[in-house]
Order: sequence, then structure tokens, then C-alpha cells
Amino acid sequence: MSFPGRAVQRTWHLVDATSQTVGRLATQIAPILKGKHKPTFRPDGDCGDFVVVINADKVHFSGKKWSDKIYRWHTGYPGGLKERPAKDMLERKPEFILKKAILGMLYRNTLRQTYMEPRLKIYAGPDHPHEAQLPPGVTPLPVHPRKRKGDFHFGLGDKYSYTTAQKGGTRAGTEKSA
Repeated sequence: MSFPGRAVQRTWHLVDATSQTVGRLATQIAPILKGKHKPTFRPDGDCGDFVVVINADKVHFSGKKWSDKIYRWHTGYPGGLKERPAKDMLERKPEFILKKAILGMLYRNTLRQTYMEPRLKIYAGPDHPHEAQLPPGVTPLPVHPRKRKGDFHFGLGDKYSYTTAQKGGTRAGTEKSA
């Protein structure tokens, strides 16, 4: 069932990027900007939420990406190809690293440019001007785990139950006859 533009409720989410891996953090933020966490999600509709990311200067890359990852762009002039490693980019524009990772996970269409991009607010430090929009007593989203171990359920929670076939038992009607 789709709801064509009526009663779209936008909420504000706070994300703390301190010591989080860039790609894993971007995979948490991109679906919120799209609105995939809502039951009223439409791929062609504008139903995403606002996301405020703080401490973008404290993100983490795995491996040797700080020295090996190169950001490239063109100025538009002949011979204007510029490139800069991720370490230098963190010093100059710490918000750009996370913004490029998140926007790279969104479709390249008018929804992204007109609606999703302006709803992403990234700040290098812990201070931001959106205290009034965030609900009182808001806590940042939980940290995405590095491995699939522990008590992090990836959204399934305790509601997911195993069937007997998944536990190693047999399903009804599949017993071998002797």
C-alpha cells in the first residue's frame, strides 16, 4: 500500500561517528535517508528522514586506506584533475569523506539531489545547530558491530525463531521410508 505524499512524518536521527568504520556507518545512514525503515517506503517517493552526524573527524578506515585511498575530482579546466589521499582529506574536509561514502550508496536521481542530500547534516565536532529539531533525550544510533558476533541482532531481535529444519531436524513429509 502506498501513501502518495500524505502525512509523511520526518524524524531526526543523531549518529555519532566516533571510531566507526566509514563504510559500515554509511550502510546504516543511507537507508534512513531513503526511508527504507518505514512501512510507507516507496522507491520513487520522498519518504526519508533527517540524519545529523557528529564527530565526522574521528571516523576510521580499515587496512591501509588512510594512505592508499585517493579522492579524485576535476575542476573543469584543462589539466584540472586533482587528487588527494584520505589522510589529507581528513585534515582539510573531514565531512567530505563520510558524505561521499553515504551519497555513493544512494541512487543518482532527482530524489537524491533534491531531497536526500539536503537532509544529511554532517559536522566535524560534537556541536551542531540542530538541538531544537532532535527529540529531547535523544541518544545516538547504536554502533554497527565489526563482526556478526555478540548480541547485535541486525534488526531481527528476539522475534526471529528458528524452524525445526534450521535447527537440524526434519520437516514434515521429508522422512525417508525404509
